Amino acid sequence: MIRRLAFAALLASAVFSPLAAQVPAGNSAPQPVPFTDTIPAARDVRFPGTIRLNVDASQTEQGIFRVVETIPVPQAGHMVLLFPKWLPGAHSPRGEIEKLAGLVITAGGKRVEWTRDPVDVFAFHIDVPAGAKTVEARFQFISATQGNQGRIAMTPTMISLQPNSVSLYPAGYYTRQIPIQMTVTYPAGWTAAGAIPAKKAGATYTYDTANYEVLVDSPVLAGKYGKVWPLSPRVNLNVFADDPAELAATPEQVAAHARLVDQAVKTFGAQHYDKYEFLLSITDKLGGIGLEHHRSSENGVTPGYFTKWNDGPGRRNLLPHEFTHSWDGKFRRGADLWTPDFRTPMRNSLLWVYEGQTQFWGYVLQARSGLVSKQDTLDQYAAIMALYDSQPGRRWRALVDTTNDPVISARRPKGWTSWQRSEDYYNEGLLVWMDVDSMLREKSGGTKSIDDFARAFFGIRDGDWGEVTYTFDDVATTLNGIVPWDWAGYLQRRLSEHASGAPIEGFARNGYQLTYTDTPTASFKAAETASKSTNLTYSGGMVLDASGELTGVTWESAAFKAGFAIGDQIVAVDGEAYSADRLKAAITAAKDGKTPIALTVKQGDRFRSAALDYHNGLRYPRLRKVGTGDTGLDRLLAAR
Repeated sequence: MIRRLAFAALLASAVFSPLAAQVPAGNSAPQPVPFTDTIPAARDVRFPGTIRLNVDASQTEQGIFRVVETIPVPQAGHMVLLFPKWLPGAHSPRGEIEKLAGLVITAGGKRVEWTRDPVDVFAFHIDVPAGAKTVEARFQFISATQGNQGRIAMTPTMISLQPNSVSLYPAGYYTRQIPIQMTVTYPAGWTAAGAIPAKKAGATYTYDTANYEVLVDSPVLAGKYGKVWPLSPRVNLNVFADDPAELAATPEQVAAHARLVDQAVKTFGAQHYDKYEFLLSITDKLGGIGLEHHRSSENGVTPGYFTKWNDGPGRRNLLPHEFTHSWDGKFRRGADLWTPDFRTPMRNSLLWVYEGQTQFWGYVLQARSGLVSKQDTLDQYAAIMALYDSQPGRRWRALVDTTNDPVISARRPKGWTSWQRSEDYYNEGLLVWMDVDSMLREKSGGTKSIDDFARAFFGIRDGDWGEVTYTFDDVATTLNGIVPWDWAGYLQRRLSEHASGAPIEGFARNGYQLTYTDTPTASFKAAETASKSTNLTYSGGMVLDASGELTGVTWESAAFKAGFAIGDQIVAVDGEAYSADRLKAAITAAKDGKTPIALTVKQGDRFRSAALDYHNGLRYPRLRKVGTGDTGLDRLLAAR
């Protein structure tokens, strides 16, 4: 034993000593430079004084917001001013710091030099001179003027003013403890709408003093052409358009939006706002948006929202979704998503409730209100179910991990979303909550449903527009109070499972089953028309634009096995020039056969032949009723 150990030691010496000898004696190696965070942590104490924020938003031709901000200073010496970084609703650090320019800070008319923090580039350090009571920050926020620069926030006919983009705030305080008063000058003749009341004098709006948290949560939509429809004593629909003809809403269209408000209040059993303002832009020039706020929402749609109402549901799901967020996401927010300021990172583990259940209620409320017909809603459900049932990414990436996607990818395009996955907590979350509804009905003998959860979880403290946080255990405990069961175990399984197919059992339990036919539903066709695409996701595994370029390829599908990737262009089908109809005819002809479809594919400057070995014909998803009488889903979608 001793000899063997000695031999092993000698062998180790022989193996490793030459390597060690290769390092020159006295050779130095770098060490990390230590970093000390000198940005004050947020404290729950009142900031002394009120910030005065003046914004000139009249330079619309060039997209420039000009800002003068007067900030009280508690004392002389070191002070840090922050630009908002982590924004509620974005679920990620997406503050557009790159668009802040021309920053000059003064005190008593004399320039105060600033230094950007070397680690947190959203922070500016200054030394406040002795005797100064305020500092003044002058800068510009420069809106994108082309889509490749980011979201366009200002055009010659419309402005989307987000206060977080045109303000700095002092570090060291909870944002709810910082009073601020904003004044904005818009182009002459324009009107503006937002959640914070304002006094108007000519083109200038002077907004009531609020705290900084509320101000950031209260965007303004302004424009040359606008109209307001009251939907209830507490809710308004504010619509702005590039073309005044787009404001021609019919009485029935307005009534459908009023029913949305009525049905939401009946569903949740409480209101958590004094006034609520829908801010709806109808435009193809201002950047699109769908962003929730507690007492308002930003909703951007393309022209035709009212004027092409009968062409299909379009984006009418947007308002029900964002309105639901006043309850789910704003009044009730996941505990790890709530932060004391806009510098502290948010954690997204509960987005399957925040966004997933909001997505669920958005579709329910569109049907209950008649904003979208029941049949179109059923058809949209079918499209969601089929998409997630066809995507293999669940086999490796759990639903709960997709809640990290806003930080991981920041909504940048992906090549293989069916495998990489994206923010699937939205629609897969919807499927999970439909499953929950079906089990509540089943386990209670039809006496309980997810409506009972909505009232118990969101319908508390009527009239309170503060915030109440929750944890995973709170969700499970509330469900258990409605129907006793192991809801925690069920939800953990759904969040972490690696299963093939999607969790669509709830629809079948509620009386409707996913099926496929060779003709698309009206809703499916309308979606293709709106996107100018041909959706063959379930007919070979691809989506094409009008020119035949592939904009989507499903992982492991027939198209995938044929070697297709996004950006490839199909230029010929069986030796003839590509058209969507010709490709669909070839897919139909190949059904139940064995001969692959011959395609010619262009990739960059290279052409190649490809064989699409697919033989199941055209397949389009729809729901088939399997229950009798009023099923659980019928009752779920019925108006209250």
